[in-house]
Amino acid sequence: MSDFYHLGFVVQDIHRATDDLTRALGVEWSPIREGRLGEWAYSIVFSVQGPPFFEIIQGPEGSPWDATAGSRFDHIGYWSRDIHRDKGLLQERGAPVEFDSCPYGRSFSYHRLDSLGIRVELVDTAVRKSFVDTWCPDGPVMPSLDLDHRRT
Repeated sequence: MSDFYHLGFVVQDIHRATDDLTRALGVEWSPIREGRLGEWAYSIVFSVQGPPFFEIIQGPEGSPWDATAGSRFDHIGYWSRDIHRDKGLLQERGAPVEFDSCPYGRSFSYHRLDSLGIRVELVDTAVRKSFVDTWCPDGPVMPSLDLDHRRT
């Protein structure tokens, strides 16, 4: 199995969530950043410790990070060397695309695993340097997903 690089949580209150993880587990955080994807404004933060990192996202109702039904563990994030190929392989293997950011000019997709109630996120390695520069400038090398070596 290839190494995942983050665990993603979708929350109703990003400050409460980060405070709780800091108090309970000693997690340290990078600064919270604001972003926009299409019509959705969101807040996002990654832990300083990692990989794997904790990712906390707060987004509005109707967005890919809608937490109106409650905060939750949402996804496992992997780097993909060929996101278009890997999206197709995950779909063939029973993990359909639930959200694709490519039409919004971004390079990630969420794939639903209903039996677990979670998503798998694929993120194109083309943005890995930007991620490292933004969230973990002195961080270690993070491997990419290797779907060709899975057990059958």
